[in-house]
Amino acid sequence: MNTKENKPVQIGELAKSLKITTRTIRYYEEIGLMGKTERLGGGTRSYNKDDILRLKFILKLKNLGISLKEIEKLSDIFDINSRNFNTITPKLIEILDSHISRVDEKMADFSSLRKDIVAYRIRITDYLANQAKN
Repeated sequence: MNTKENKPVQIGELAKSLKITTRTIRYYEEIGLMGKTERLGGGTRSYNKDDILRLKFILKLKNLGISLKEIEKLSDIFDINSRNFNTITPKLIEILDSHISRVDEKMADFSSLRKDIVAYRIRITDYLANQAKN
């Protein structure tokens, strides 16, 4: 992908460079995450540097476990405020804080589950050891 020269990139090349499918990119467009994209002759999608950065941001948030619904809220704020990243920062921090809380809750649940499994394992091995003695 040749983003350094700010040359527009077609959808296939972009998808390949980001290791995603063209369908993923089209879906993000359909649900409004990507904003408006340029079309070349024949309806071929073309993506500029800003589009590519936006898609990378979406993929990063998704990788962090942020829902598409939450990403959509950020996208709406971004588009309404003339694509100004500073306007989404407070909402992004709110979403990340919420996500951190959910992760912390899951970690506590997993820790509790681990303790239960270990205790259950000990009971089973003790039972088996007692059975072997009898």
